[in-house]
Amino acid sequence: MIQTNTTNKRLVLAGLMLGLIFAELDETVVSTAMPTIIRELHGLSLYGWVAGVYMLAATMFMPILGKLADLFGRKRVYLSCMALFMAGSVVSGLADSMTMLLVGRGIQGIGAGGLMPLALVIIGDTYPLEQRAKIQSLFGPLMILPQLLGPTVGGYMVGHVNWHWVFLINIPVGLLAASVLAIGMRESRGLEKKAIDWTGAGTLIAALLSLLLTPVLIDNEGMSWSSPVIIGMLALSAVLAGLFIFIERRAKEPIIPLRLFRHRSVVVLSCIVFILMLGIMGGIATFPFFAQNVMGLTPTASGYLMLAFMAGAIPSSIVNGFLITKVPYRNLFIVCFLLPIVGFYLLTQIGVGTSVLYVIATFFILGLGIGVLFGSDNLIVQESVDKADSGSALGTVQLFQSLGATIGLSVFGSLLARNINLGVKGMADQLPEGTAGNIATGGIPAGLPHELLIRVQTVFSEAFRHIFSISFVFVIVAFAACWFLKKEVLQKREDTQDGDAAQDGPAAGAGTAAAVK
Repeated sequence: MIQTNTTNKRLVLAGLMLGLIFAELDETVVSTAMPTIIRELHGLSLYGWVAGVYMLAATMFMPILGKLADLFGRKRVYLSCMALFMAGSVVSGLADSMTMLLVGRGIQGIGAGGLMPLALVIIGDTYPLEQRAKIQSLFGPLMILPQLLGPTVGGYMVGHVNWHWVFLINIPVGLLAASVLAIGMRESRGLEKKAIDWTGAGTLIAALLSLLLTPVLIDNEGMSWSSPVIIGMLALSAVLAGLFIFIERRAKEPIIPLRLFRHRSVVVLSCIVFILMLGIMGGIATFPFFAQNVMGLTPTASGYLMLAFMAGAIPSSIVNGFLITKVPYRNLFIVCFLLPIVGFYLLTQIGVGTSVLYVIATFFILGLGIGVLFGSDNLIVQESVDKADSGSALGTVQLFQSLGATIGLSVFGSLLARNINLGVKGMADQLPEGTAGNIATGGIPAGLPHELLIRVQTVFSEAFRHIFSISFVFVIVAFAACWFLKKEVLQKREDTQDGDAAQDGPAAGAGTAAAVK
């Protein structure tokens, strides 16, 4: 356990923040540099796999690394994740082929899968609840820094140094972050031998790999959701998931303890983040495509539209961080989740004449609503389970969040492309030769007559309105799920009596919310 009396809390917090910002910055910098990397390594056919491999590795190892932290200590596993991330950076930075780059990105992804969940667990073990609520509410807003700096840093590296340093710059920054944490954090180690559920871990990885490869194959290999290969992989994933549950019921130290799902907060929050990410990520992530083709913005300007979302999320997360120990958290979620309903209704009204101000106001409203998740969900999970299970619990909830986002991005992307292609099918003979089939991915060709341009832009608008209508339904479902949260004020674990045990069963005795009378 972490020895809070000898741990330097400021150094621990500084090390964790530095590590998270540098890992997130790597993503935005790499995205900026990818066109140059692909051109030099002649790997256009594998472009999508660079992000896909990273995502696969991070998602698959989240719950496993959380469990290892519960067994062997937070510090040891977190520093191991940092070492893996740096090792992957070295392999990627020295890559002279796409195969080597993909291997490096996979190693990076494994390390990244433990950084965020374990950072939250370490803060949970280091700081008392009220301080932690304020600190964790700042985690999400801090991630705005990589979004701001990433394009600039990536562009400078590619233009003035070379793309290899996009990855190699991680080494000194990672060493600094790891050193600060290692110096500041003190953790006692048990001497007893720990059992690792290798069978469960392998089965979980196989199940997630079968599931998560489907959107990657659809996006990068041109397959459809009705393809026999895709259907077979989804069926295999379902069978392996059932086998995993069977194994976990008998394992001495299960990777995902099934007792976690006796806690209402874990179940409800897993459902909320899965539904929300599944329903909104596809539309939000593809919006710059609308901004460039319909609103006429530059790629940089369309990317920075997302800052309006962060402008709403930052004050929302801070305010919710202060209120969550004073107001029933169900009430906070219900009030905040009304705003995404408003925001996505406004997005269903976009069209050719949509102004930048309209989009900024809409994204600001969305940020105000979804900002409640920036730290609050993780805090509730931590305080709802036994301390020994906090790593597994956070890894599990973030797994559901990643699954929703990954599947949502692929499904909505495919749906958007299909609707655009169907819309322009009738005017293919009026478009430049060879562009009609690629317009959903390549954008609207330049130099079209004004009347034809308006017609194509209308097709884009209708396609986006359609996917935002689907997102609108999903956020309503997520809002309904908020009502199943407990109407309780979050309190310190030590302050809780037997109320949770009575509500959630004997395994929930470590729950920490005191019921509001």
